[in-house]
Amino acid sequence: MPPPSLTVLRGKRAVVLGGAGFVGSHLCERLLAEGAAEVVAVDNLITGSEDNVRDLRKRSDFIDLRQDIVDGIHVDGPVDFVFNLASPASPIDYAQLPLETLHVGSAGTENGLKLAQAKRAVFLQASTSEIYGDPLVHPQNEEYWGNVNPIGPRAVYDEAKRYGEAVVAAYQRSRGVKTRIARIFNTYGPRMRLKDGQVVPAFVAQALAGEDFSVFGDGSQTRSFCYVRDLVDGLLRLAVSDVDQPVNLGNPAEMTILQFAEAVRKAAGGGGKIAFRPLPQDDPKQRRPDISRAKARLGWSPQVPLEEGLRETIAYFRGIVR
Repeated sequence: MPPPSLTVLRGKRAVVLGGAGFVGSHLCERLLAEGAAEVVAVDNLITGSEDNVRDLRKRSDFIDLRQDIVDGIHVDGPVDFVFNLASPASPIDYAQLPLETLHVGSAGTENGLKLAQAKRAVFLQASTSEIYGDPLVHPQNEEYWGNVNPIGPRAVYDEAKRYGEAVVAAYQRSRGVKTRIARIFNTYGPRMRLKDGQVVPAFVAQALAGEDFSVFGDGSQTRSFCYVRDLVDGLLRLAVSDVDQPVNLGNPAEMTILQFAEAVRKAAGGGGKIAFRPLPQDDPKQRRPDISRAKARLGWSPQVPLEEGLRETIAYFRGIVR
């Protein structure tokens, strides 16, 4: 089966929920680069930033709407694709915005599905590797149901995303909405928020300041880091495909947090020693995606080496760290 062609996007109109966020803003840019007739970004800026779409707002084919999708979504005119990337997505966010995280994953997701149903659009749900919890299967494939603590500190995000997948599947089965589900693993790149509690901006900021790297636990836990350009490519390929099953999108190149700290030190040309901190509750011990489905059905796999991705990410942070 040949991989889906992105030429399908030419002349189409897309709505990106969470379009002023880290991944959302990159997705808006790529949609326009692929020939989309118009892109509508919907964001309430609870974690997104106007800075992320400043250049896009100068374009006549980009519309920037300030709406809270929990309260409903109002987009005039035809819509061909709805991409749902609206959600807080970091440990600090979960702690500070627990109810908002639950609401956007439930009511917000359903409002996005209602928009897609009304417009006869394809709906793509940005889910997450967090639905696997602290996995007992390694690497994680899409058939694995996960190991999640439903009342732990990470539960508001984990369960919101799990519910989001359930409501997406329900709209597909009962209302005929064309839906796609992307399970996204750790993604990094320019426009990440500096103090959002995720390991990439934390390590980069510490390296640039010559500070010690804060490593939680003993640093032996593993993660797999995917550059945002690769992720966006996967999202678009999934959107234009006919794959209605969940698809893992991430980089299968697994490394320990200690190894990642050394990679950041090398790329940034500095940084202090390792400072060990207590491991947060329910922190996953291993994360590595099985991307067999993405390879076979989408012709997708990550292309950006870690060294290149870190170089571009560090260049971005050098511009905002003073």
